[in-house]
Amino acid sequence: MLQVNGENAMCGRFGEEEEYVALAHRYRAVMRVVDPGPRFNVAPTQPVAVIVEHEGERSLTHHRWGLVPFFAKDLKIGARMINARAETLMTQAAFKDSFVGRRCIVPATRFYEWRTIGKTKIPFSILRNDHAPMHFAGLWASWRDRASGERVLSCSIVTTEPNELMRQLHDRMPVILDDEAVAQWLDPSFQDIEALQRLLVPYPDNDDLFMYRVSPLVNNANNEGPELVEPSN
Repeated sequence: MLQVNGENAMCGRFGEEEEYVALAHRYRAVMRVVDPGPRFNVAPTQPVAVIVEHEGERSLTHHRWGLVPFFAKDLKIGARMINARAETLMTQAAFKDSFVGRRCIVPATRFYEWRTIGKTKIPFSILRNDHAPMHFAGLWASWRDRASGERVLSCSIVTTEPNELMRQLHDRMPVILDDEAVAQWLDPSFQDIEALQRLLVPYPDNDDLFMYRVSPLVNNANNEGPELVEPSN
């Protein structure tokens, strides 16, 4: 879904809580940015940690959340491209080239989804039982401002149909890759489209993921802090 408001988008908010040193070790990546500390309410257009393989190096770096294709006139389009539907990656001009050769992992400790009851939107946190980062399948792009010459790196999170857990809240969910799929997804020289498409499936219906209700403080992207993920009645 190409939407930006947190409680309406999938995936429109997530948490980035593991230390970058640990993330770099987990992905065997070179850390290219300073760790900002745990973030509990990452929102569109903000810088997010990504794992990329480029020019022979796997690195942990920052990309702007909301993919800006090279042909865009300005950055505004990125706010509508925070997600990319797995089913249409090869038919969308903004995502096709990135799918073929510019893929990334967006590590996320948790993501949020909302249940609507009447006019009230109730936020839920979804995460792994072991609280380890999930490997979100992502795409990245490089855009250059014609006026200033500034280069902007951006990314989008790939979504797919929901599993049974997520179907309680939404009709989409982020693609969460298993450990074995990470290397293949990150390798820009691997361009077997059919094989890549087979990775873009709902997370298995097992007990690896769970969800719980959290504070409505998370509804406001300006709010931040561990109190956002405390269980709420």
